[in-house]
Amino acid sequence: MGRDSSIQWTHHTMNPWRGCSRVSPGCGDETGGGCYAEAWSKRNPKVLGIWGDEGTRVIASDAYWREPLRWNRDAEAKGERHRVFCASLADVFEDRPDLVAPRARLWALIDSTRHLDWLLLTKRTENAPRLARAAFEQAFAESGPSAPAGSEWFPNIWLGSTVENQELAEKRIPLLSAVPAAVRFLSVEPQLGPVDLSAWLRDRTTARRLAANLSAGLGVPHDVRGPRLAFDWVICGGESGPGARAFHLWWARALRDQCRGAGVAYFFKQAGALAIPDHVNDGPIYEYRISGQATGIALKLLNKKGGDIGEIPADLRIRQFPQVSP
Repeated sequence: MGRDSSIQWTHHTMNPWRGCSRVSPGCGDETGGGCYAEAWSKRNPKVLGIWGDEGTRVIASDAYWREPLRWNRDAEAKGERHRVFCASLADVFEDRPDLVAPRARLWALIDSTRHLDWLLLTKRTENAPRLARAAFEQAFAESGPSAPAGSEWFPNIWLGSTVENQELAEKRIPLLSAVPAAVRFLSVEPQLGPVDLSAWLRDRTTARRLAANLSAGLGVPHDVRGPRLAFDWVICGGESGPGARAFHLWWARALRDQCRGAGVAYFFKQAGALAIPDHVNDGPIYEYRISGQATGIALKLLNKKGGDIGEIPADLRIRQFPQVSP
């Protein structure tokens, strides 16, 4: 799928700045795992920044910022919409003074590339309403009548939250559901445990009620024209880097079935480096050993990042996208 990206669910990846800090178990903790971008940064901090709260954030060059304009022209010429995953090496909603101006610049860029759908995935969902509004206001502070009408959540913004376990699902999904983005999505990657989404899928009015309540406190406008689920799309996958934590395929199958029952698009991205089979026919296996102690059976995969869909168990070869109104 990726044209300028190896990530299967996007055409392009764009990093307006590089650098971040750990805020979530998915970033890696004492149980294992780790952020691939942080690992890369240690080899090239001048380009990728120094990770951590006291670290640096490296703003991309002007030439790099112009690349989405070319992608937009290409998409328009082809009569297509192209997806852009924004900030794979950062978090758009990291709250730092040195990111105020770049974030405003990003909002202006998103507005000027309406043939691109911008996928903003964050682990800082609580910051999204406030920082998006500030970016919008700063981007168009001097524009006067030329400022775009309506919300700062332009129709080509898709907002996603990383929910790697049940605790974070319960924390972040209500916050996500309060934001009137054109598409709201969950990245259950790396999935670190079973995740039950039934509280948001069982009753189609639940998301609307939660969002309305949260909006009152957060000052976030909410579309009340009709009931809408808290999210439109779920991406699922296991961890693929060194020290990857176990990913049980029954977790993925449970999410698949929940999404199927509610009519939510489901995208299985990758089995990862330590995929624990659920069925005897999931694929070739091997015995793994962690730190000379933990042992078990895992899938033997050549491509741990989902690049060869044929290695994924047949019933998980599902890569759906949400339906978006033009």
